[in-house]
Amino acid sequence: MAASKALFSLSFLLCSLPAIISQSFIRIPSDRSVVDNDIYCESWRLSVETNNSGKWSLVPSSCASYVEKYMNGDKFLSDSEVAFDNMLAYAATVEVGSDGKDAWIFDVDETLISNLPYYKLYGEATLLPVSLRFYKKLQQLGFTIILLTGRTESQRTVTVQNLLKTGYSHWSRLILRNTTEKNDTALVFKSRRRAELAKEGYKLHGCSGDQWSDLVGYPMAKRIFKVPNPLYYLS
Repeated sequence: MAASKALFSLSFLLCSLPAIISQSFIRIPSDRSVVDNDIYCESWRLSVETNNSGKWSLVPSSCASYVEKYMNGDKFLSDSEVAFDNMLAYAATVEVGSDGKDAWIFDVDETLISNLPYYKLYGEATLLPVSLRFYKKLQQLGFTIILLTGRTESQRTVTVQNLLKTGYSHWSRLILRNTTEKNDTALVFKSRRRAELAKEGYKLHGCSGDQWSDLVGYPMAKRIFKVPNPLYYLS
């Protein structure tokens, strides 16, 4: 009898759920001829971050102030924290061996440090604090840290200085473009270098970057994580 009542209750709930959801939780808005600019810019940013926009070159002029507020406000920090929380949750599930081959790949600019035009102009980059906390957590878990950046070999010294000054240290390898790779797209360059790492026996457990070209291509890491960057696109 109890089982019958439970079955009836479950059936009633399932039958009632669509009506409950439609009435209480989800309201599909009607078409609107006028959209608030901040709402449009938020939708534009989502399209960029999910790569629905594909290749793009400029932030829409109507969204310039929105992007400035986003990058300097709590929303960017919160989005970054959620992204890195997800990375840490995954990293904690990996059984890291003692052979040094369990690797995590990081992009550098807009992933570990901010290289906004202001800092580029004055030759320095600034810290992204959430990134540094995750970086150190990975080291505590025993991952081998590999930095794979689109910067060139001519920038090695300043890149190392930027990283050390902002708190990063003890990476296993810092991979930059050599002279024969300067015209390669980021996708081609980073895919090739990940393939070389895989051939060396590295297990590419995770890869973090602000551009989809940091993450996709062959081979890919077992898990890829996109951190927010609505400022520019690199193919």
